[in-house]
Order: sequence, then C-alpha cells, then structure tokens
Amino acid sequence: MTASFHRSDEHESPRAGGPHHPSSPVNPEWPPPPAFAPGHPVTAEAAETTGTSETTGTAGPRRKRSRGPAALLAAVAIVAAAVGGGTAYGIQELTGNGTVASSSANSTPVVPTGQKGTVSGVAKAVSPSIVEISATSSAGSSTGSGVIITEDGEIITNNHVIAGASSVEVRTSDGTTYTADVLGTESSKDLALIKLNNASGLTPAALGDSDGVQVGDQVVAIGSPEGLTGTVTSGIVSALDRDVTVSTDESQGQRQQGQPGGAWPFEFGGQQFNGDTGGSTTTYKAIQTDASLNPGNSGGALIDMNGDIIGINSAMYSSSGSGSSSSDAGSVGLGFAIPIDTVKADLPALRSGTMN
Repeated sequence: MTASFHRSDEHESPRAGGPHHPSSPVNPEWPPPPAFAPGHPVTAEAAETTGTSETTGTAGPRRKRSRGPAALLAAVAIVAAAVGGGTAYGIQELTGNGTVASSSANSTPVVPTGQKGTVSGVAKAVSPSIVEISATSSAGSSTGSGVIITEDGEIITNNHVIAGASSVEVRTSDGTTYTADVLGTESSKDLALIKLNNASGLTPAALGDSDGVQVGDQVVAIGSPEGLTGTVTSGIVSALDRDVTVSTDESQGQRQQGQPGGAWPFEFGGQQFNGDTGGSTTTYKAIQTDASLNPGNSGGALIDMNGDIIGINSAMYSSSGSGSSSSDAGSVGLGFAIPIDTVKADLPALRSGTMN
C-alpha cells in the first residue's frame, strides 16, 4: 500500500524558536504561537523538524537521530526478517503436500480481476478443469461429469456416476480422451476419486470454502448434461444444509442417457423424486441451487463468482419422476451439491482407497 502525503503552504507557522520581528506583516502575532497545539500527539518526523519532545509534545532540545552501528544492525535485522518470512512462505507453498489447489494457496486469482464476478469470467477460467465421464457397466453406459483437482489427473466425481463400472473413460475440455482408474469411493457421501492414466499438465480447479457460502450467493454450474460437454448455467444458492438421500445400490448404475426416469433418483423430506431410490440409501447435507442441472451434470462443479469450487453437483429434481412423460425431464430449479469442505475432508481416505 502506498501512502499519500499532502502539504498545504497557505498557512505556514514559523519554526519554534526561530527569529521573527514583531512588526512582520506575515504574522503580526508575537510571541509566535506554538508549532503544535498543546495536548496533540507529535509525530517523529514533526518532532525532528521542530525540536519538540516525542513523548510530551513540549519544546525541548533537538536530538540527533542515531546513525551508529546499533541502528544499522537493527535495520538489517528487520530486512532479514522480512526476506526470511517471505522465503519461508514460498518454500511452504512449493514443498507442502499442496497437490490440490485451493483459493488460499493461489498466488493469482482464478478469475482475472477485470472479469471477476461475471459468469463469462468464471466459465472461461474454470471450464478447462471440468471433464465428461463415460462409465460402462453390465447394465449399460452412462454419462456424468467430474472436476480435475491435480495436474496429473485426479478427478472428483459422484460415486453414482462410476458405481459398478467395468471401465471409465474421461474426455477433457480440449477433446483429449483418457482411460481412468477408480482410486476410492465413499458411497455414504456419494463421492468418488478417479485417476487418469498417463496424464500431465492438466488444469486443476481451486477448491474453495463452502462454510462461507450464504443463501443468495450467485453461483455457476459447469458439467456435461446429456453429453453436452462444458455446458455452463448460473443461478444462486437457494438453501443450505438440505438433507438429501440418494441410492448406494451399484446395480442401479447411473440412470442417465436413454434410460427411463433420466435423472438419478433421490429423496427429500420423505418424498422420492426421479424414481425409487431402492433399499440401500445414504443421506448427506447439500447446498441447494436454482442453477439449471440436468442428467449428466452429476459430479460437475458448483462454483462461486471468484472461480472457486464450492460444491460437487449430485442431484436434481426432474418432473419426469412424478409420472410425467420423459419429454418433460429437465431442471426445474431444484438442484443439490455436496459441499466442497466435505470433499476436502475425505480426500486423504479416498486417495488411500480406505473408503467404500
């Protein structure tokens, strides 16, 4: 921060103790008034100029500042401490386990300053970190989304996107296709971590802080609804801490493209939506959003206007689950996302494969 100093030469007081003739037309008062009003603090610079005491604000003999070895050593120590602190911070950023980018660790904003707060700015900055996931199982194939969290291809998605899959294929925003292995799953929170084979130099997303999210915050969703890679929608946070119940039954697979019901079935408030969730379910706290989510958005990103990931999109209400025709399927402004703080807390266990 640059300090700004202003000077006014319109009413300049004579230096205390300086010679001045009583009949001077510049200042007819004699003796001259004090340079500083009694009781007001005096800065070090002003004290040096006027010869006043810094502690009492009264006139006193002018003291020469120390320029000896002790003062020089103190100055060197301060500089060294500042440089040392900066070096330590840089080493911590480079050598810590921080393989996952986070908003606090980024040296530069995710969204350029000139585009911050705009949907287009968020979309441009974060889209390279969102992928389309195609999972194949004995029940057929399905499509979902995922979020790149490391340069070498670790990707967070929903467990129901890859549940029961015999093979997983991932397509990045530039059209490159990779095969992927499942590192770990957490069915009780509908989370999964997969790893691309032979990937490097990818663009990881910055994981934000879902604890700071408030109702009414503007958000952006990016995913691959109906296989339309890189689709961007926007809305607001509609509610927090919603108890959403989803199926953990792998035999159901990801009910997405070309399947009756379309969207993944879930339960809220004792009612089931988009079909029967089955006998094996799990409930988690979710962020509710009115950003448009459709089949295939599962596992994609819910993003704040700084470009930080605040949630993993996981469920949506579709009118087709209420007895309507499949042509009526689609978002009606009721979407749910797993808070990113939940994801960050579970990452070590997902990497080790100790979850199930």
